[in-house]
Amino acid sequence: MKCPYCDYYESKVIDSRPTDEGQAIRRRRECIKCSKRFTTYEKIEDIPLVVIKKDGNRQAYNRNKLLNGIIRACEKRPVSMKRIEEIVDEIEKNLFNSMEREITTQLIGEMVMNKLKNTDEVAYVRFASVYRQFKDINTFMDELKKLLDEK
Repeated sequence: MKCPYCDYYESKVIDSRPTDEGQAIRRRRECIKCSKRFTTYEKIEDIPLVVIKKDGNRQAYNRNKLLNGIIRACEKRPVSMKRIEEIVDEIEKNLFNSMEREITTQLIGEMVMNKLKNTDEVAYVRFASVYRQFKDINTFMDELKKLLDEK
């Protein structure tokens, strides 16, 4: 870390403390050359995630949209808010760990359906009916048959 006083490139860390609820680290440093002290902050670099919609439009990833879609699918079902947030956290972890900067809504939708299939089958079918845009009762029944065959 370059000293702001003498531009020397070596310093030693005197003290480190977490800040911003653990999202950053505040470091007190002392320059090896001039012995002056200064403060630096270290935080994780946020990789902006862009979602590619079905029509090709791109927009910034929005956790609330994902959360609200799952809440709607789980409405009046025995799925706790804690479990819904765990699903969103797991999906986000997978998205951000993939290191891809652009993610399709198709990939996100498939991830949600996989999580809901193991959590609540009714919520899964509800989400799938909106996500896959079932055109008629036959496509809906095909999805139900797939679900039953897996059991």
